[in-house]
Amino acid sequence: MRKWILSVIVTVIATATALFTTTKAQMPTAQPDGSFYDLQTTSLTGKPAPLSAYKGKVTLVVNTASKCGYTPQYAGLQKLHDEMKDKGFSVLGFPSNDFGGQEPGAAEEIATFCQRNYGVTFPMFSKLVTKAGPEQSPIYTYLGGTGHLPAWNFSKYVIGKDGRVRAFFPSKVAPDDPVLRKAIAEALAS
Repeated sequence: MRKWILSVIVTVIATATALFTTTKAQMPTAQPDGSFYDLQTTSLTGKPAPLSAYKGKVTLVVNTASKCGYTPQYAGLQKLHDEMKDKGFSVLGFPSNDFGGQEPGAAEEIATFCQRNYGVTFPMFSKLVTKAGPEQSPIYTYLGGTGHLPAWNFSKYVIGKDGRVRAFFPSKVAPDDPVLRKAIAEALAS
């Protein structure tokens, strides 16, 4: 019971923080060395997935969760992916159980949930840790080098064709938000 109450308090504080965060693009305060596309990861099916496959494309990196109030954003992310995939763009989903334990499932459960409920076809990768610390994924170590780490599920990074972080958006910024779409369009034009 005590653990549940603590979880509810953490969820309420994080949600309130996300609600009062600005919706404008948050530009990197620093740029980490190298390129996002130099990193390696694993697909949701367990196969090696070098991010170099996306070099020359613009990507939207999102930390996802299946049991979050923002989970319906999967529909908008899929729509965005479908609409722009032929323009050199891709959404990249990185499941994480860091916030409120809202992604407890194994890889197969996550894949089934995303496909069945939201028709997700954009690339999804193995569950990882976004929070700073010894368990943090190298992907989020790199992204955090910009001065921005997710405060909750469905935070978004626009990555340019060169693998550099162009902008960061908090969870409340939906996939159809004009400011997010503008940042993607600008990255595609450069």
